[in-house]
Amino acid sequence: MALSELRSVFQRGMSPLVEFLVRNGVSPNAITTFGTFATVVGGGFYARGHIHLAGWIVGLSALCDMLDGQVARRSGRSSVFGAFYDSTLDRVADGAVLGGLAIFFARNGVHHEIPNYMSTPMVSVILLGMIGSFLTSYTRARAEGLGIDAQVGILQRPERIVLLSAPQAFFGLAFGGWVLMAICALLTVTAWITVVQRVAFVARVTADETRSLKPVQRSSGSGEIEAYEAGGRRADGVVLTAERLVRATEDLEPRLADVAAPAEPVTRRAEAGPTGFDRAR
Repeated sequence: MALSELRSVFQRGMSPLVEFLVRNGVSPNAITTFGTFATVVGGGFYARGHIHLAGWIVGLSALCDMLDGQVARRSGRSSVFGAFYDSTLDRVADGAVLGGLAIFFARNGVHHEIPNYMSTPMVSVILLGMIGSFLTSYTRARAEGLGIDAQVGILQRPERIVLLSAPQAFFGLAFGGWVLMAICALLTVTAWITVVQRVAFVARVTADETRSLKPVQRSSGSGEIEAYEAGGRRADGVVLTAERLVRATEDLEPRLADVAAPAEPVTRRAEAGPTGFDRAR
């Protein structure tokens, strides 16, 4: 079963909880805030070497990450600020978890949980993974700002949260920490592959749009270019003059109607209200 299908099944299973939160008026932003707080706490446990516990806590934050959007849609409280707030706190959560792992590997000289010769390389891997995870989100957000839906790549945020929580919750530091180190390396590599995929996707889309535009062919002679621009200015002037004539005709029609019917009783005109001709006087 694909991860997206598993996510859909899990969301359907959470429907009773979503309905409970909606009935009790729980704010989607409150769920987002609580999930981020849980992630920051999980990052702290990662830094202290409590890998099992940290994995479960980060998994709880993933649950909140799925609940806030569903509650917002069910309760009709979706908003632009809510989307912005959720995206911003997601970056805080990613930084807290990866920062906690970086501290854990950097302090290996104290707790000796992994082979000593892997301490510095793993700090470097985590830092690269942090940059890659931020770029994964940034490239999509920047593409959406350009009107392009760049929701492509092998590692989006739900998959990243699964990698940062589930293996650690079940395996911890099994096999001398090699399971954790393999997961961190996989996270970093897939994050950068996703960044490259999204950059390539945006490059391809923008290149297609550029080719679809017909460029204006200009000859080397400046006289032809100037004649073309002068013709364009004259055409613009004709259109502007026509628009002014139409507006003047519309303003003149009520006045001509009054003049064309001089025998109309004054009382009838008074009942109908002042005409454009009366106002002009």
